[in-house]
Amino acid sequence: MNNKLSFTILLITLITSSSIADEVKQNINFGLVNTSGNTKTLNVNGKYDLAYTTSGLNNEDLKVKFDTSAFMTENNDTRDNEEYRANLDLEQFIGSGWLGYLSTNWLKNKFLNFDDKVSIGAGMGKELYSDGKQSLKTKLGVAHNWERYYDNQPDYDFTSLNEDIEYENQISKTSLFFLKISALENFDDFNDYEVLGSMGLNFAVSENINVTLAEEVRYDHTPPIGFKKTDTKSIMNVGYHF
Repeated sequence: MNNKLSFTILLITLITSSSIADEVKQNINFGLVNTSGNTKTLNVNGKYDLAYTTSGLNNEDLKVKFDTSAFMTENNDTRDNEEYRANLDLEQFIGSGWLGYLSTNWLKNKFLNFDDKVSIGAGMGKELYSDGKQSLKTKLGVAHNWERYYDNQPDYDFTSLNEDIEYENQISKTSLFFLKISALENFDDFNDYEVLGSMGLNFAVSENINVTLAEEVRYDHTPPIGFKKTDTKSIMNVGYHF
């Protein structure tokens, strides 16, 4: 597990320390997250985003996206929610809207019983529509998943089929609507699946300041033993991009 995370950290270090670092788009967000499901809390939230597009195979676009986030709350000196995430995506466009991708995702949240949850995947995708204002993209691939729990449940590894649909609409020069739906099915047991839906609006309030309002719903049909299947987040962040 440490080797997988070390590889991700090394890749990000190489990207941000290279000669193109000045062209990297970065965003730092702080705000509040209200959760329901396995926890019902109002959390302080912090998130960092990095995005970069360069020339890849056959001079087609290679897009690099990385984000990491954390939120937590304490009541009466007792921590009642805490979560850490990191995601890395590489998208190599091939032509005619087709692309190949690699992705790495990491989650740690003892209130969902995950000491570590890591997924490394690859697949193909296609940009179905893009007119400079709206875009629609789909992805289909496979991933291997590692789940480590806080309690005495045995560690669990499995391979999954992964699907994604991403839609964006630049409503105005300052407002962007986004919608993403992701699904994961265990190849060994298709009754073991997860669905994540997120929807929101990002709008600029000044040249470098933006506000994000979003709603996220996660459904795990086979959650860790003793945990609920559905969790929701209502997110409000203020971001500074540079």
